[in-house]
Amino acid sequence: MRWLVAWAAVMATLLTTAGCDHSSAQARIPRPDHIVVVIEENQSYDGVIGSADAPYLNQLARQGASLTQFYALTHPSQPNYLALFSGSFLGVSDDSCPHALTSRNLGSQLRQADLTFVGYAQTMPRVGFTGCASGAYVRRHNPWVNFNNLPASVNRPWTDFPRDFRDLPTVAFVVPDLEHDMHDGSVRQADTWLRNSLGDYADWAMTHNSLLVVTWDEDDREGPNRVPTILVGEHVRPGDHAQPNNQYGLLRMLLDAYDLNPLHHSADVEPVDVWGDD
Repeated sequence: MRWLVAWAAVMATLLTTAGCDHSSAQARIPRPDHIVVVIEENQSYDGVIGSADAPYLNQLARQGASLTQFYALTHPSQPNYLALFSGSFLGVSDDSCPHALTSRNLGSQLRQADLTFVGYAQTMPRVGFTGCASGAYVRRHNPWVNFNNLPASVNRPWTDFPRDFRDLPTVAFVVPDLEHDMHDGSVRQADTWLRNSLGDYADWAMTHNSLLVVTWDEDDREGPNRVPTILVGEHVRPGDHAQPNNQYGLLRMLLDAYDLNPLHHSADVEPVDVWGDD
């Protein structure tokens, strides 16, 4: 019952921001040259933050901003991925596959503004792959493949992630496979993969007007769906941030950073706000 009351309070706080001034929110958010968003799986805030099995993630949480009141929207996974990418569940309430969606989304908005988006999926066998699964890759964790207003070229395997970070798109999403996103593999295994795969980018972002976001799709279904979310970058104000927020607010932040109009329910919440005074 306590977590139901807490969740109701969070949603009430979020809904009071409906109709907030878009231009004023934009003015607070820097415009990174690059943003990389990593989506992990099925862990609660307490399952990661403070855990001895996640030393690198806790290092990032100390180095950057750790959101202490960030909540996933629902269960199971796929609707949360779609919400983060488009601002709506778009009628999807389960992990079914495939879907063919026509809605505007983060990728289409960026491309319309002459900016760039690419999604990188670990273990996906080839560029533009549309299958529902291949080894430890699953399409339900890859929201961009579902939209027919995005070309196949933005749907890329992890092996295509640039090693020269200056070649990154404006916004990149990264989805580790089931063995490295805490779904089938352990927290320690995912933590090690993240350090080895994106640790250099996290360090680089601190001095190159860029940003790393690590978030989770949902918790382990044992609590109020509070999940860890960590932001590391040059303009981030380090420390714990208790602003109540969710996947819609994170999408709103990504859109506001590039002066793009909110999508669907992202218009109803404040953007994630972790920025310094500069």
